[in-house]
Amino acid sequence: MIEFIIKVSQLLLSLSILVVLHELGHFIPAKLFKTKVEKFYLFFDWPFSLFKKKVGDTEYGIGVLPLGGYVKISGMIDESMDTEQMSKPPQPWEFRSKPSWQRLIIMLGGVTVNFILALVIYIGLAYSNGDNFVPTESVKGGYLITNPILTEAGFKTGDKIISVNNEVIEKYKQRQLMESIITAKTYEVDRDGQIIEIDLPVDFLGQLSTSKDRSLFEYRYPVIIKQVRDESLNKNFNLLEGDVIESINDIATPYQDQIIEILNNNKNRTVEVDILREGMVSSKTLNVDQDGKLGVSLRTNPKDLIDYNYIELVTKTYSLGESISVGSRRFTSQVGSYLNQFKAIFSPETGAYKGLGGFVAIGKIFPSYLSWSVFWSITAFLSIMLGVLNLLPIPALDGGHVMFLLYEMISGKKPSDKFMEYAQTAGFLILMSLVIFANGNDIFKALFN
Repeated sequence: MIEFIIKVSQLLLSLSILVVLHELGHFIPAKLFKTKVEKFYLFFDWPFSLFKKKVGDTEYGIGVLPLGGYVKISGMIDESMDTEQMSKPPQPWEFRSKPSWQRLIIMLGGVTVNFILALVIYIGLAYSNGDNFVPTESVKGGYLITNPILTEAGFKTGDKIISVNNEVIEKYKQRQLMESIITAKTYEVDRDGQIIEIDLPVDFLGQLSTSKDRSLFEYRYPVIIKQVRDESLNKNFNLLEGDVIESINDIATPYQDQIIEILNNNKNRTVEVDILREGMVSSKTLNVDQDGKLGVSLRTNPKDLIDYNYIELVTKTYSLGESISVGSRRFTSQVGSYLNQFKAIFSPETGAYKGLGGFVAIGKIFPSYLSWSVFWSITAFLSIMLGVLNLLPIPALDGGHVMFLLYEMISGKKPSDKFMEYAQTAGFLILMSLVIFANGNDIFKALFN
């Protein structure tokens, strides 16, 4: 329950920051151009508001429906569909009375703030945290592959990733590898010294997004004893935490995945085990129970991989100037990654639309613990997502308004109010359909996956 509360709290805090700043992006230029803003709301005030206070011409409030927020700009056809106001003669303080270039700036203000916010966060994270990464060449034993979708595609445990789409992968970063899957068509792996090319199926992304198991390339952990269970047949055999099982029956076992088959083949028998302890190797005869277990729990802490020299961790710090460069590259990379996701979603053959999720899916990307660096990294990504989504040329979104404004500026003709009302209604229906589909996917996965 606590973990759920932590996730939800992070989601609400992140969305609140993003919505308020996005709407400020509209609010500030509107005020600068002396345009009346009637409402400024965090969340929607339907059917009622939790808080409201009028200051000057603007009512500030917090709605009860946490689906976003809005500013109500006077003289603008928006989701409020205030046709009564629009039927009156235009007033100088209204949006419709302002020059088209001013209206364009007002409409682009929200997404501009979203992109600037993401850029600033990435720069700040680079400056405060630096960069920690594992060189892919240091992952000596390759990766653990347990997902059947990956194995069916041709991957095997022990594969070392060389490149994705002919782009060399120099750093192991789980998030970046996840992102690479979106556009991946071809992988090159080193398998026991042989270079293997793996062509992914067209619908690979769709298969992965609907699978219960979404694991990709995981670390292979050494066989390091964490604890001997009380019920273990080897309870009194002087096994200590930190002992490393190097071989069983003279078969080398540097990784945990290698001991499963050996132990299963020796159920209810004894095995000869070589154990490394404080630099010394000793042999022990241990018992295997009827389930093919030694009765010990094993460590799965990435720190052990570093301490036992299975991987190398590189830490880099950046100056302010370097942080600007690093943060900018991260920003452009994330924007490109999200655009690729959109391309995949709107390509039916990829099956990526099956992975489209709503609020549950967004909430799941937050961890069940509080880490400010993780929180701000996710918030930066969501800010990019919000900016890109709002730029879609759909009426009722900022991008829809921008599309009509550009038409007006190029043609010199302003779309009629009646046309804008119809377009707004159509856009709203499209958005509601997408929201229902995305959240319906969440419900379907919860019930059947």
